[in-house]
Amino acid sequence: MNKSKTCCNSTHPDHSSEFSRLNRMSGQIDGIKKMIEDRRYCVEILTQLKAVQSAAKAVEVNILKRHIESCVKDTFVANNASDREKKIDELLNLFKKS
Repeated sequence: MNKSKTCCNSTHPDHSSEFSRLNRMSGQIDGIKKMIEDRRYCVEILTQLKAVQSAAKAVEVNILKRHIESCVKDTFVANNASDREKKIDELLNLFKKS
């Protein structure tokens, strides 16, 4: 990961605090694969899938929060209308994909 890459007027925020949650999700996914191999009850598998989705959503929210607090905020503080519009469009396009 290139931590020095710039984003408008700032450097990208550090998201390394998400590694523990991502590692846990990876373990959960391995567990789900094992459950499928073992032909476990569908609802048990679905419950674990929901847990992974919930964890992924938490990572998403944390990264989005840091993005807004750094990259987006810096663009607004710099008072560059073109960059502001780009950031707004970037976020809108991201949420259209959801």
